[in-house]
Amino acid sequence: MDEYLIPNASFLRLYDEYKKYKSLVIAYDFDNTVYDFHNKGYLYQNVITLLQDLHSLGCICICFTANENEHFIKDYCREKRIPLDKLNENPDFFKSNSKKIYYNAFLDDRAGLYQTYQELTLLVKLIKNENK
Repeated sequence: MDEYLIPNASFLRLYDEYKKYKSLVIAYDFDNTVYDFHNKGYLYQNVITLLQDLHSLGCICICFTANENEHFIKDYCREKRIPLDKLNENPDFFKSNSKKIYYNAFLDDRAGLYQTYQELTLLVKLIKNENK
């Protein structure tokens, strides 16, 4: 079986990486992940709270989006207190000419948001419990 089709393999990788570096790089999409692009009345508060929790544990939060309205994105994130360390850029420590953003986990409505949300929520709970 492929390594990351094994149940909990991706969570264990995230946990090991966090324990090793005391940080993760969390990328998140903007539209329909933290912002109600289609005006359906969604608040996305669970994802926003998760990003805040991850940031408080030392994680780097990068908004990785096709939305080109950078001014609006930055203002919205500031208003909603959504951590925004970078916008469509790699973290400072990662030097590459690749267009692909480096991240340990990606929160995106079109890329397994439920599983990633669940794994990162469990990670936050474990780390907070360990830090007590």
